[in-house]
Amino acid sequence: MTIQLCLNTSTIKPQPTLEKIRLAAEAGFDAIELWVNDVYDHIARGGEVKEIELALADTGLRVPCMIAMKGWGDASEPEYPGMLEEAKRSMGLAARLGSPFIVATPPRRPCEPAQITRRYQDLLRLGREIGVRPTFEYLSFSECTSQVAQAWQVVEDANDDDATLVLDAFHTWNGGSTLDEVRAVPLERISHYHIDDAHPDKPALTQLDPDRVMVGDGPIDLVAEIALLHEKGYDGAVSLELFNEELWASDPAEVLRVGIERMRELLG
Repeated sequence: MTIQLCLNTSTIKPQPTLEKIRLAAEAGFDAIELWVNDVYDHIARGGEVKEIELALADTGLRVPCMIAMKGWGDASEPEYPGMLEEAKRSMGLAARLGSPFIVATPPRRPCEPAQITRRYQDLLRLGREIGVRPTFEYLSFSECTSQVAQAWQVVEDANDDDATLVLDAFHTWNGGSTLDEVRAVPLERISHYHIDDAHPDKPALTQLDPDRVMVGDGPIDLVAEIALLHEKGYDGAVSLELFNEELWASDPAEVLRVGIERMRELLG
């Protein structure tokens, strides 16, 4: 199996959900990483989940991962049962759309690692009941899991064969992680890979999501990262994930044309 070229729909966020699916397919992507909020927005506009299912079937796009479950990690004890119910709804939606994974996002504010691990275990148990695997991610601007090694520790401490990690080029670079930290993550524990670049005029450790730029326009050594993925034998999805307002204001078809062209060049 070869690496799948995937579009995270945040890259063309202003577009309606069905248009995102159409544009991704026309650009030549193999897969699409839908946001749970994309689906909720479609429903709020009077649409139905069935329309998304049909669009995916018509285009042949697979959904390797959905994104994201938030708020579960640092919710207060009284709030936590409600956050679990919200997580169950998100996981049920991911399962319906055929996604094997859904991203579990850590808190941005400080939180005890033991609590994060314990609650991630809760998500994993719920996921098995529903038929989808919650996969943990790190955020370079999080005050609890900003680096690959910290996130991998949570996954390892969960002591669960279904526990996995999302890798992200931007967060690896911006959080000060190293390729050796990435190398230490076993292949079978890597669920998904986000590809992106960083603002060329801002140092690491200072950037936020809107600072991401198109692949190849920033300082991240993506050649080395992709080489490491090949070295490990990774054959999952590589998902273009940007939050850049200038790109949102541009022709989405052109954004995706450039994106997939650069991804193909990098991936060989």
